Amino acid sequence: MGKILNIKKKIKPFNKSIFVEGDKSLSIRWVLISSLSKKKSTAYNLLKSEDVMSSINCIKTLGSKVKFDQNKCEIIGNGFYIKKKRQIFLNAGNSGTLGRIILGLLINSRNKIKLIGDKSLSKRDFSRVIKPLKKFGAKFNAKKSLPLIMKGLENPKPIKYFETRGSAQCKTSIMFAALKAKGTTEIKAKKSRNHTELLFKYLKIPIEIKKRKNFDVIKLKGVKKINCLNYKVPGDISSCAFFLVLTILSDNSQLLIRNVNINPSRTGVIKILRKMGANISFKNQKIYKGEKIADIFVKSSKKLKSIDCPIKWNSSAIDEFLIIFLVAAKAKGISYFKNLDELNQKESPRLIWASKILNFMDVKNIMTSNSLKIFGNPHSILEKKIVIRNFLKDHRVFMMSAIAALTFGGNWKINDADSIKTSFPKFLKILRELNR
Repeated sequence: MGKILNIKKKIKPFNKSIFVEGDKSLSIRWVLISSLSKKKSTAYNLLKSEDVMSSINCIKTLGSKVKFDQNKCEIIGNGFYIKKKRQIFLNAGNSGTLGRIILGLLINSRNKIKLIGDKSLSKRDFSRVIKPLKKFGAKFNAKKSLPLIMKGLENPKPIKYFETRGSAQCKTSIMFAALKAKGTTEIKAKKSRNHTELLFKYLKIPIEIKKRKNFDVIKLKGVKKINCLNYKVPGDISSCAFFLVLTILSDNSQLLIRNVNINPSRTGVIKILRKMGANISFKNQKIYKGEKIADIFVKSSKKLKSIDCPIKWNSSAIDEFLIIFLVAAKAKGISYFKNLDELNQKESPRLIWASKILNFMDVKNIMTSNSLKIFGNPHSILEKKIVIRNFLKDHRVFMMSAIAALTFGGNWKINDADSIKTSFPKFLKILRELNR
């Protein structure tokens, strides 16, 4: 079992400014896109997490050259063709983003690809990408989870596909495959993160997007090569969210988080927290290579309101619900969160874990297979011992627990502190700086 974090006191009031690490979704996408260009791509503030390192190790196995130091990462890819081997073994580690997206990138591999992952990733469903990639012509072993064996084809055919889950991973996997197909692939996709579309537009890849009320229609023509991508990765709003809630639930505190990606497909957490009474504002907004960037300012909130959370915000806050639930636990009234079955498809069954942790904290809640009702108590104070363990080393469960301990009180023992290395290695360092 990894390191243990013990927290026995609530955090002291603070007034500080911080940076969070590079956006994980953008970091992984940059690595995979750069592997397709034969020219040198350079990134600054690339997230130095286990998920990103797994991405780098995969593209190195496929033939890319990588130089990664403290300040920057340089990649010279091997173009659109896969390095020839009898069989290629790739390890996605804990990363569902990497595991699902890279299968699309491998659509034209004529050799067998074996994809494996850790215990948590091996329990997750890959059928959402297997189904469309089969339409391109790829062949898979019968399984729907890792380990998977895939064989592509030299000339994948373009497809039409209706993506109904709101899965950016599925959509992006199809888009990577479409790059290598001769002709135009059309995707009708339920709204989700659009980082890949913005990066493809910036790279002048022939992509057309028509926005509808609930879906986007994406048409993407296959290409033979792409340009290099030089990039300064903005801060990750999912990582930022933990410090937003820490500040909101702390006494007499305020925080400025600099240079954060506020892409509208990712800011559901801001909309939800504001609706609950949080004092959050954007400063110094700008557009950087298609992405919206800003400094985020947040202050303590004494009067938090319950929420009947609109389902339309789910996809843009899917990675932040665990921390949002803590705000609901301190809000006045009953909060309702619905259609969240996707939470149980993450690194751990997160909806189940959220309910467990709230129960440990004596916060009344009612959970179904896809919903959570939370009975908030603005005066809730913990004075009990709580132990968190056996959560499949899910980084967000760990971070939720740490924020709960620092804002609700109690004597907490949280196992597997090393889990944060998958997405946010500097999480505890920043917490210590805020609590000085």
